[in-house]
Amino acid sequence: MTAPTTHATCPTIVAWLGYGGLIPFVALAAASYWDTAHAATWLTGLLAYGAVILSFVGALHWAFAMTHPQLQAAPEPALYIWSVVPALLGWLSLLLVPKAAAVLLIAGLLAHYRQDLRLTRVVTLPGWFLPLRLRLTAVACVCMAVVFASGR
Repeated sequence: MTAPTTHATCPTIVAWLGYGGLIPFVALAAASYWDTAHAATWLTGLLAYGAVILSFVGALHWAFAMTHPQLQAAPEPALYIWSVVPALLGWLSLLLVPKAAAVLLIAGLLAHYRQDLRLTRVVTLPGWFLPLRLRLTAVACVCMAVVFASGR
């Protein structure tokens, strides 16, 4: 098992972009809760954004598989295979009713975080990566759980 580096401070730009990426989750979840007349529109936007973000985090594993020095000598086919699964789950979620879509997206984000944990057994990542991913995943999942509170 490869331990993460000791650099625990997340770069400022990464923090801004990561936490800024939560704004649509929080805004759309709040809008769907408080603006019940347009809740369906807000929930559709929330789920679509969740699908986009799930695709984005999957692409991280493709990038790691292609570029990480520890994987150049012995590529990990599982990283490439997994990296496309989140995009497929996100796309499939767009074809489902809202509650099923939310469940699939939440499950996909949680599964991807688990894959991030597995990745740290293969490659050395910055010490801030997993804590940041956990916080971002938790907020995104809570926001998508609003779909259940909406009764849709």
